[in-house]
Amino acid sequence: MLNALMRAIATTVAQNLPEADLLLDASNENLPTYSVIVALYKEAKIVSQLTTALDALVYPRGRFEVLFALEDDDSETLIAFEALLNTRQDLGYMRVIRVPDGFPRTKPRALNYALDRARGDLIVIYDAEDQPDPHQLLEAAHRFAAGPADLACLQAPLRPIRGETFISKQFTAEYAVQFDVLLPAFQAWGLPFALGGTSNHFKASVLKSIGAWDAYNVTEDADLGLRLAQLGYRSEVITSPTLESPPTTLRTWIPQRTRWIKGYMQTIIVHTRRLKDVRPAVALALGLGVGLSAMSALCYAPFTALLLANAMLQVLEFGPFVLPLQDWILLIIGTGSALWALKIGTRRAGAVFTLGDLLHAPVYWGLQSISAAFALYQLITRPFHWDKTDHEPLAKPD
Repeated sequence: MLNALMRAIATTVAQNLPEADLLLDASNENLPTYSVIVALYKEAKIVSQLTTALDALVYPRGRFEVLFALEDDDSETLIAFEALLNTRQDLGYMRVIRVPDGFPRTKPRALNYALDRARGDLIVIYDAEDQPDPHQLLEAAHRFAAGPADLACLQAPLRPIRGETFISKQFTAEYAVQFDVLLPAFQAWGLPFALGGTSNHFKASVLKSIGAWDAYNVTEDADLGLRLAQLGYRSEVITSPTLESPPTTLRTWIPQRTRWIKGYMQTIIVHTRRLKDVRPAVALALGLGVGLSAMSALCYAPFTALLLANAMLQVLEFGPFVLPLQDWILLIIGTGSALWALKIGTRRAGAVFTLGDLLHAPVYWGLQSISAAFALYQLITRPFHWDKTDHEPLAKPD
């Protein structure tokens, strides 16, 4: 219930973000150099879409480069990039970085390898299926220039393209709460936050000075956002979104969610090793943004099952089931708060979320407990295993 209540409170925070249109100016000769890094593995079928999306970014080509970090044995994706880049002279600012075999084989390890070869003053991370707003780099560059010296990271909102399946609809709404409710609220409250896995913009000097990504954490983004804050740096959000494809089936969603929850657990362990040294704001953000999410995923289905089992036993033994008043209060506040956050988040994100979708949301919450159980098991048996999410090419909505 605490997680749901916190989300409902976050909906009351006004979004006081700078107007992006006032920041965009590609003619500024003082724009910093920018490096885009994309770590991919077995994504040959999405190469054309990815390069088209990145080529649409509005930024002076002489101050802009794109690095594709590919595992050395990923021959299919390497061939796809070679075939495309060798025939497109206009994409000369894009290059492939071959990541040598090593342990652990994770996205953050590939990112670190590419970062060492990046030349930009600013760094942004994208995923294979991403379609960033064309003006996103300009907004970030101007926000960094206008921001305080301790501003080290800017997070763009992620907007999954709503599909027609139960999973894709709920995933889209969940992201709307995360990026259009929670992160702006955390910023307004002066709290750090766990970054999303893509569309993170960094000052390269800061990123390199703190050791960049933890190659052993399977949610390196969550760890990095909190580590930046612990070291005295600030993260904020921008308005230009990134479109991406949501998982559409349980088969793709469960492994991805398992990895995320396992990574949250890893982040909690890492950042509480020396709890007395953790900054108060970081400790609060760790509890509210990471701890409550992991705990809710673990507990929702078991506690709901216990409630239903208790109700059935009372009906069988005593007749009509009468839920105590305090339980009704908890149930209404908890469920109502979570549903309210979904409604406000999807409205802000401009996403469709019907009454039927709202009523189906508790089923989605229950499914998270399955992934949480897998995550707990993997944390013990396969802590560094990376469950890869397969991506399909997508089209922008009309």
